[in-house]
Amino acid sequence: MILGLLMLFGYCFLMWLIFFKLKLAKFGIPQAVIGVFVGVHLLIIFLIGLRFMAPLATEARIVQYTVQLIPRLPEPTLVTAVLVQPNVAVKKGQPLFQFDRRPYEYKVRQLEAQLAKARQNVLVLQADTQIYAQKVIKLRADLAYAQYQQKLSADLAAKGAGPQEDAQKWTAQVAADEAAIKEAQAEAARANLNYTSNINGVNTSVAAVQAELDQARYYLDNTLMVAPEDGRVINLQVRPGMVAGDIRAGAIASFVVDADRYLLANYFQENLKYVKPGQPVEAAIDLYPGQIFRGKVLEVWPGSGAGQMLPSGTLPNFQYVPTDRPQGQFAVAIRLDDPDQARFPIGTQGRAAIYTNPESWFVPLRKIMLRAYSWFNWVYPFSG
Repeated sequence: MILGLLMLFGYCFLMWLIFFKLKLAKFGIPQAVIGVFVGVHLLIIFLIGLRFMAPLATEARIVQYTVQLIPRLPEPTLVTAVLVQPNVAVKKGQPLFQFDRRPYEYKVRQLEAQLAKARQNVLVLQADTQIYAQKVIKLRADLAYAQYQQKLSADLAAKGAGPQEDAQKWTAQVAADEAAIKEAQAEAARANLNYTSNINGVNTSVAAVQAELDQARYYLDNTLMVAPEDGRVINLQVRPGMVAGDIRAGAIASFVVDADRYLLANYFQENLKYVKPGQPVEAAIDLYPGQIFRGKVLEVWPGSGAGQMLPSGTLPNFQYVPTDRPQGQFAVAIRLDDPDQARFPIGTQGRAAIYTNPESWFVPLRKIMLRAYSWFNWVYPFSG
C-alpha cells in the first residue's frame, strides 16, 4: 500500500511540476485524458489490495437455528392451553403447548386392561398345556383298554364262545382311540407352542400389547410439548381451541434457538483466495450504528446452488449470462466475539470485512471505510 501511495503521490507531483509549476508542456484535453487514464490505473493497486487483503461482504446477516414445532400425535388433537408467551425466552424442557389428554388417557387405560388380560391368558395357556397332556394320558389308557377288549373278543370269537360283532366293535374302538390320541397330541403341541411363543423371555401376545401400550404412553407424553432447547417462539399464532395433528401440514410454530448463532456473509469467489478459518473479522451491524464488532472466521462454505443439477432426463442447456449480472458468491460463517450473543437477533443485517493479512497497510483503509459505513447508518436510510 505504501508503494502504491508513493506512486500515486509521485505521479500527481510530476503532473503538477510539468504542467503547472515549470510549464514544460501545455495542459490540454489530450493531456487531461491521458493523465486521468494513468491515474485511474494507479488506483487499481488499492482496489486489488483491498479485495484480497481485506475483502468486504456487503451482505451479512445473523443466522440462528430454528426448530419446527410439529405435534407428534397420531390424530388431530385439540390445543387446550398455550403455556408460552411470544418473544419471551424459555429454557430447555419448559412447557410450551398442552394438547387434549383425554383420548390418549382412554387409550392407555384400554391397553392396560388388555395387557392384564394377556398376562392372564398366558396362565390359561399354561393350564391348557397341562390339560392336553392329561388328556393324552387318559386317551392312551382308553386305547390300552380297547386293545385288551379287542384281543379278548377276538379270542372268544375264534373259539366260538363270543359273537364276531364284539371283536369288530372293539377293533373300531381301537382305531378311534388311536385317532383321538393323535388329535390330543396335536392340540397339546399347539397349546405348548402358544405358551412358549416368547420374545426376550416374554410371551409374544403380552409383548405385542406392551408395545402398543408403550406407544400410547409415548403419545400421551407428547400431549405436552416442551422447549427442545433454550430459545424463544417468535410470531406465536397458536391459540386454545386450535386443532393440530397429522392432518395439518407443517409446523404450528417456529422455535428460535439461542445457542450457536453466527454471522453469515457473502463474498465474491475470487476475493476468498486467501481467506482461512480463524482470521480476524470486523462487522458493522445495522442494528447498532456507529459500532464495530470483532469476530473470527468459522468456515468458508465452498459451494453454492448455482452448481447444483437435479436428476432428470433433460441435458444441460447453458445460457449466455450477461456481464452486468452479479457474480456467484460463496458464504463465510463468522463467529462474533461479543459475550452477549443475545444482542444479535436472527436476521440482523450488516457488512463484514475479513483481514487475511492483519499487518497489511490495506487493513487501516478498509477499517476506515467500514467505520464510515457504520456511522452513516445514523442517517441512512432517509426515512425522516
